[in-house]
Amino acid sequence: MIRLFIAIDIPERIKDEITDTYRAIPGARWIDETNLHCTLRFIGEVPETATNTIISSLCHVSSSPLILKIRNSGFFPPRKEPRILWFGFEHPPEFLTLQSKIERACTNSGLEPELRKFHPHITVARLNNPHKEKVAEFIISNALFMTEQFEVSEFHLYRSHTGKYTSHYEKLVSFPLYQMKVL
Repeated sequence: MIRLFIAIDIPERIKDEITDTYRAIPGARWIDETNLHCTLRFIGEVPETATNTIISSLCHVSSSPLILKIRNSGFFPPRKEPRILWFGFEHPPEFLTLQSKIERACTNSGLEPELRKFHPHITVARLNNPHKEKVAEFIISNALFMTEQFEVSEFHLYRSHTGKYTSHYEKLVSFPLYQMKVL
């Protein structure tokens, strides 16, 4: 069995801006800069033999490149004990359309549908019994966080190698987004 997910990468300059916000919060495990990404579809554990079917389905996803901007911060789950700190996106409707096409490709390849609503974000910290006042300070101090726009011209299928304290992500396949030409 292998653990897979589909994501877009974040430019290095944007990752630097994000990690500049990291601060001491008891109970927070900050995500290493090399692992920052936006998950479009978490697949989870699948037989290694399913990978080719998933790749074949994803090859049919088409979209124009996207222009995105990261802005604001928050936590999951809402109205409960915070478990994840994140930065969100200011995004065009085409971003949600791309994610919907990826979801359809995944279900067409035999995967169970994702029942949770897609909330585009970058996980920046995992929390374990965090100091709630420090979490609130982080959210408030980053409420107006905003990056410059950046272009996304591809998405990727990743394999996740999980360890006790950290994970390593291996990029298996990249899928380019093409500018649609009108004749």
